[in-house]
Amino acid sequence: MYKSILVPIDLGEETSWAKALPTAVAMARTFDAELHLVSVVPDFGRSIVGSYFPKDYEHDALEAAGNALQKFITEHEEKGIKVKGHVAHGTIYEEINAAADKLDCDLIVLSSHRPELKDYLLGPNAARVVRHAKQSVLVVRD
Repeated sequence: MYKSILVPIDLGEETSWAKALPTAVAMARTFDAELHLVSVVPDFGRSIVGSYFPKDYEHDALEAAGNALQKFITEHEEKGIKVKGHVAHGTIYEEINAAADKLDCDLIVLSSHRPELKDYLLGPNAARVVRHAKQSVLVVRD
């Protein structure tokens, strides 16, 4: 049913993957699907903000994220599951959806926490991924 599954990973926040990753691994095992882990390094937003950081900050941040993601994949390796890591740079929900499209994923499995405001059903990035994704999205509550 699913051939390619995308899991967004925030390497600095365990709740972003603690429940979503095992769920995605189980689905990948069930459907013999490939698993893609994507970590997004947010951009600065306004260019004036970027001027406060060292010249090569973004390059160094992307390189560090790539190294950290490879270490994460090694530490959480599952036998029989094909896993590939990807680092993106930009607006979180846009980069998650772009990665899912580019990698031809047919399912996105992501974690969501509900902010303190009780009116929210999902966290803001998860809600935007769900709203804009072309793929099916499975939201796993943390």
